[in-house]
Amino acid sequence: MAAASLSWSNRVLSGPASRESVSLASHKFRSKNVASSRVVPVHSRNARRRSVLKVEARAILDFFTKRGAPQSDSGEFREGWAYAPWERVRLGPFTVSPMGLGTWAWGNKFLWGYEEAMDEELKEVFDLVVSRGINIFDTADSYGTGALSGRSEQLLGQFIKEYPGSDKYRSDIRFATKLAAYPWRLTPGQMVGACRASLDRLGMEKLAIGQLHWSTANYAPLQERVLWDGLVAMYEEGLVECVGVSNYGPQQLERIYTYLQERGVPLASAQVQFSLLSSGPEQEDLLSFCDANGIRVIAYSPLALGVLSGKYNADNLPQGPRGLLFRQLLPGLDPLLAVMAEIGQKRNKSLTQVAINWCMAKGTIPIPGAKTLQQAEESLGALGWRLSGNEVAALDDAAAEVPRPMIQNIFQTK
Repeated sequence: MAAASLSWSNRVLSGPASRESVSLASHKFRSKNVASSRVVPVHSRNARRRSVLKVEARAILDFFTKRGAPQSDSGEFREGWAYAPWERVRLGPFTVSPMGLGTWAWGNKFLWGYEEAMDEELKEVFDLVVSRGINIFDTADSYGTGALSGRSEQLLGQFIKEYPGSDKYRSDIRFATKLAAYPWRLTPGQMVGACRASLDRLGMEKLAIGQLHWSTANYAPLQERVLWDGLVAMYEEGLVECVGVSNYGPQQLERIYTYLQERGVPLASAQVQFSLLSSGPEQEDLLSFCDANGIRVIAYSPLALGVLSGKYNADNLPQGPRGLLFRQLLPGLDPLLAVMAEIGQKRNKSLTQVAINWCMAKGTIPIPGAKTLQQAEESLGALGWRLSGNEVAALDDAAAEVPRPMIQNIFQTK
């Protein structure tokens, strides 16, 4: 195709922003309390995309109920809140921004080219997104390469301490950290110790969400129960408000959900690789189970490591492993990128903003990363509007035709 070398981000996305009614938005809230004892079995879904009518009906309900409106005690809306108040969403016991910020790149030299000289701009990124109403940040004790392990948590702890805004906004920030399932973490006490170390780096006494970074079911199934018991111990010792998991497929998620229910521990979130290039039957089954059981899906890599941003083509690839991967993915992406660009042109939005908004339309909380103010500003542009049901369906159809989906995390379970 002649357009194969086109850098889609350079397309002129001009024209008036869409004025489609917010009632066509597709945001969803979980109506089932996490503490419910009923487990809804995972079931297959024949259709890849969700019904347009279902999408619009949920949005109309959200419009009239205005759940979780981001108000202060005085009833005033948060300063800098750039989108409609009914868009704040429930995450466990909290109400949070419908998009968070992921910090995988903060400290990662191998994949993301981190250098300590970037820290000043990373602080500016943090201050910017907090001032715009973002209050959920995802991190991990393994984020950071080599001697920089834990760097992401350290930076977040430093930045929240130095945040120039008022204390009431600082106190509204929620940190969700993931604890690695390292092979030497063989007792619940070691998980508790890891949690305390994360709290020290973050400068906090209690985590909003303590997450298990991955399951060992695929390679060390006997360790899995120990890790689950570690989550229980963290909750019972008051180190976390609630717990979550990451890289769990629907079958293993149902198992840990049942186990935690029996122990009286609320499972608030399931973090999974989710984007227009990672939205197959397993992700649909996971969404279905989470919808039914009050678990919020957190979508990491909503831009598929950046390939959905439209910045790259065969002549302009990122350095390192991402460049090798993108070389394989890009030849089949033109039809999807064209649909994204068409929607973006109508709404005066970039491909990045369309991709992130699609994740929100599916009921997830996307956590795009940002190393620069420009990246943060662009991601923030995904807020304040909603794809219509027809636009979501068009994107679903185009994504279904992509010949090579995104490679999945090696720790992802069934």
